Amino acid sequence: MNLNDPLIATYGVAAGLMILKMMGQGWMTVARMMKAEGGFVNPEDQTRGWTNPNPKPGQIAPNEYVERSRRMHHNDVENIPAFLVAGLLFVLTDPPLWLAAGLLWGYVISRLAHFWAYLSAKSHETRATFWTIGSFIVIAMAGYSVVMAIAYLV
Repeated sequence: MNLNDPLIATYGVAAGLMILKMMGQGWMTVARMMKAEGGFVNPEDQTRGWTNPNPKPGQIAPNEYVERSRRMHHNDVENIPAFLVAGLLFVLTDPPLWLAAGLLWGYVISRLAHFWAYLSAKSHETRATFWTIGSFIVIAMAGYSVVMAIAYLV
């Protein structure tokens, strides 16, 4: 298993992008907290320091600008790890490259579309549509992996 295999390389790029997206969302939340000078979570976050040079009352109160990014990060943490595991198991079954590329890139595109819908406050239906596409792709990869593993065992 190495990146000379187009199947593994495709997974590597898709997985790497999703890891960067998930980690980047955390940094986006931090940037929004700094910009808003609020939306902090813990009481100690409201004390003077280099990340909060001007403490003021209410900094630990919810701030929608920050909370939207925090919810997006939470959604990534709930969904992307399952993709990483299901995708790895899936490529280990040695599926056709066209199928793997379609599912892996489909997931990446669905998550980027979900990000856009969430960031721009599109309707729940729009956001849920993109989430559903990604969820079905993970389910399909996991299901395929289970079927192939059972076939190997039989």
